[in-house]
Amino acid sequence: MLAPTFARGPRLHRTGAAEPFWPGRRVAGVPAFFMQTKPPGDVIEAAMFRLIHDGEIARLTLDRPEARNAIPGAGWDELAERIDEAAASAARLLLISGADDTFCAGADLGDFKAMRGDEAACVRFRERMRAALERLRELAIPTVARIDGPCYGAGVALAMACDLRVASRNARFAITPAKIGISYPQEDVHRLVELVGPGQAARFLFTAQGVDGIEAYAIGLVELLEPDGGADAVAAAILGNSSESLAALKRAIRLAVGGCRSDAGQDTRFDTLIGGEELALRLEALRRK
Repeated sequence: MLAPTFARGPRLHRTGAAEPFWPGRRVAGVPAFFMQTKPPGDVIEAAMFRLIHDGEIARLTLDRPEARNAIPGAGWDELAERIDEAAASAARLLLISGADDTFCAGADLGDFKAMRGDEAACVRFRERMRAALERLRELAIPTVARIDGPCYGAGVALAMACDLRVASRNARFAITPAKIGISYPQEDVHRLVELVGPGQAARFLFTAQGVDGIEAYAIGLVELLEPDGGADAVAAAILGNSSESLAALKRAIRLAVGGCRSDAGQDTRFDTLIGGEELALRLEALRRK
């Protein structure tokens, strides 16, 4: 169901050694499409999503550089688990990025061969993806995607499920299901149309051609470009604000996207916050500046 990615083969690190992980680590490399060759079955040999708590920020990294961070079928279950862990923590913001100067090369096409002729497996793949992305969309805290290098198919869907997208100028976006005769999940088409409009969505889906970070910013697929608006700077600006306000405003945006013009629950939140102690404390702090 996810936009596919193609390659001559996996790109090994120049040392041939396993890549260590630590927050903020970046390794130079040339972005490439990827098709993983693997035995049939739903197996992840190592964790794909690394969740690190950095103060009030939960940093979620796609860390499968040997596959250009392509997401296998079982990876969606792992993503849902990491999101649940972030939700249960004291984090006030989730920041998603990719290892090795690559956000995500898309779905792992090695899964598709095993699903051929197996309707139940196809349904299971789609539902696992949907469940993980909806879990991300429903997370109460703000979510930011930092996109560098390739962002294809499933990677675009993952980025679109976040509240904000920050891209580097060398980011590359493409949605290419039409190249191999599949479609794109309706929820993700809906999000794409919300962001860029039906004409640009048609351009992405019908031509399967890519755009760089600068053009993605121009058409509204991403909200900010680095270094003009780095993801950490955006996170810092968000974290400087009230958690209660952010939760209320995030819910308000989701309601508005769904066409809601008025909501009793939001009215109650507004009344509670405007009469609350935090407003008084923050106004006093502003007065003292």
